Amino acid sequence: MIRGTRHLFGAEARLFAQITGELRRITQQEGYQEFIPSALCEAEVFTGKAGPEILGQMYTFKDKKEREICLVPEITAVVQRIYNADWSKYLPRPVKVFYLARCYRYERPQEGRYREFWQFGVENLGGNTSKEEMVDLLRKSLEACGIEFTINDGIKRGLSYYVEDGFEAEVEKLGAQKQVAGGGRYTEGIGWAIGVDRLMLAKQK
Repeated sequence: MIRGTRHLFGAEARLFAQITGELRRITQQEGYQEFIPSALCEAEVFTGKAGPEILGQMYTFKDKKEREICLVPEITAVVQRIYNADWSKYLPRPVKVFYLARCYRYERPQEGRYREFWQFGVENLGGNTSKEEMVDLLRKSLEACGIEFTINDGIKRGLSYYVEDGFEAEVEKLGAQKQVAGGGRYTEGIGWAIGVDRLMLAKQK
């Protein structure tokens, strides 16, 4: 297998389905629609939006027409671009989407950290939804998965598109990889993402 990737089978696959099923249930109850993003994207989508750490970890390559392409390292920047170019022109606001997507970053693999990993996230765009509402949705989502966690507010997030301090959820028993979710406000809206692999690890421990 390629280092930093993994297959899910048997008990792990069932746990993945259970956790993501609960996350889908909670967010759909709150009126979020599913968005299924492509794993491929123009690299320019993340230039100037992702922080230097993520830019240095991106999987980028040129296609047969010499265009700079990447495997998506996160989804919020993709949603921002689609909202600005498309959704904002015809969908009623706020536009509320959730996603479950594979993401890719070339970093040092360790327990709870992979080069190919799963993100579950929500984005609330074009409205006046408060940070408190989004933190409450994150709290309900994690509680539905049976996770004991703490939420930290006023966190400086490592993505340059955030316009104010964000928030993170941590599971202390995960040690160095204790952050399981994070989010904040950006120009188009507000959202958060959960690291499904770390959530699975927290359940297994």
